[in-house]
Amino acid sequence: MATTIGIAPPAVSRERVRPEAPPLTLQVNALQALCRQVFAFRMVMTALGAPLALGRTAPGAPVYLVGGAVLLTFMLSYVAFRDWERFGPLLLRHRWLLAPDMAFSALLLITATPASPLGPVALCTPLLAGLVYGWRGSAPYAALQAALVAAASGGTTLAGLCLLAGAAGASLRGLLFRFGAASQALTETRARLAVAEAVRAERDRLAREMHDSVSKTLYGLALAADALSRTATDPADPEATRLQARAVAEAARQAAAESRALLTDLRRDLDTPGVCLSAELRALAGAGVVVRTSGGLPLLPSAVAAHLVAVASEALENARRHASASSVEVEAAVRGPRLVLTVEDDGCGLPPGGVDVKALSDAGHFGLLGMAERATAIGARLHVGPRPTGPGTRVRLDLRLGSL
Repeated sequence: MATTIGIAPPAVSRERVRPEAPPLTLQVNALQALCRQVFAFRMVMTALGAPLALGRTAPGAPVYLVGGAVLLTFMLSYVAFRDWERFGPLLLRHRWLLAPDMAFSALLLITATPASPLGPVALCTPLLAGLVYGWRGSAPYAALQAALVAAASGGTTLAGLCLLAGAAGASLRGLLFRFGAASQALTETRARLAVAEAVRAERDRLAREMHDSVSKTLYGLALAADALSRTATDPADPEATRLQARAVAEAARQAAAESRALLTDLRRDLDTPGVCLSAELRALAGAGVVVRTSGGLPLLPSAVAAHLVAVASEALENARRHASASSVEVEAAVRGPRLVLTVEDDGCGLPPGGVDVKALSDAGHFGLLGMAERATAIGARLHVGPRPTGPGTRVRLDLRLGSL
C-alpha cells in the first residue's frame, strides 16, 4: 500500500490551494524512495570502506573506535532503510533527530579521517536534510557538517561537497514538487475538458433526439392548427372544422407520446444487445415504403439499432417532406463484415451543387447534421448522394460489424 509519510510537502498559500486538491502522492513517494536510497548508499559505502579504513588504523584502541563507529553507522542506516515508514514521521516532526545521525557520521570521520574511503558517508546527512526539509531545513545541517569535515581534515573539498549535497537535496525536492504541481494542474485541466466534452456530447444527443421525435410532430401540429384556423372561419363547413380539430388533437397526443418515449429512452440502458433491426425498420415504414433485408441481419445493441433507425427515419421524413417522393425503398443487408443500410427515393433529388450541411445547420435545419453525428457515434460511414438508377436521392450507411 502506498504511503505518504516522512516528507513534508512545500508550504503554499491558502488562497492558491482548494480544499479538494489531492496531495502530490507520487512526488511524496518518490522523495521517500530517494531518502531510503540515501541510507542504502551509506550502508554500501560503509561496508566497502570499512576494511580499508580498519587496515589503515593503528592497532589497539583506534581499531576498536573505528570498528564501533562503522558498526553503529551501518546499523543506524539499516534500521532507517528498513523501517522508514516508522521513523519517517518522527524525522518529519522532530528535526533535531538528524543531529544524532550527523554525530555518528562525525564520529566515523574523526576515527577514520575524511581522507579514508569512509569520507563520502559525510555527504548523506546534508543530502537527507535537503530531501526531507528543503532549503531552510538543510542549510544548518549542511553548514555544520561542512565545518566538522573541515575541522577534521583541514581541507575544503569534502566540506564543499557537503554544502553541495544539501543544495542538491533541496533542489531535487523542489523540482519534484514543482513537477507534481504541473502534473496535477494538467490532470485537472484534462478532467475539466473531458467534463465539458461530455456535456457538449449530451447536449448534441438530446438535440438529435428532440429533432428526430417531438420536433417533427410539433411541426405537424402547427400545420394542423393553421389549417384549423382557416376552416374555423367558414361556418358553412362544420365537418371540415371537426376533422381539422381531430387532426390537431391526434398530433398533440402523438407529441405527448413521443415525449414520454423520449424520456423513457433517456433513462433506459442503451448497451443491452438483442434488437432486431428488420423489425424496427418495418415498424417505421409507412405507405409507399418498401423494406428489404438480406444476408441474415444479426441482433444489434439497442444503442446502435436506435441510431440506425433514427437515420432511416430522418431519410424517410426528408423524402416525404422535401423530395415529394412517390416511393421509397429501405434495404438493410449484411455484405461480408459490414452492415449496409440504404434508403432510396424517387423524388426531386438533391440540388445541383450538392448539400451544404453547415449552411443548413446555420439556417436551423439539423436533419442531415444529426444523421452525420449518429453515424460518427457508432463508427459508421454516411453517404448522401443522387440515386444511381434514376432521379432521386440515396442515403447509405456503412457499418463494420466487427467494431460493435
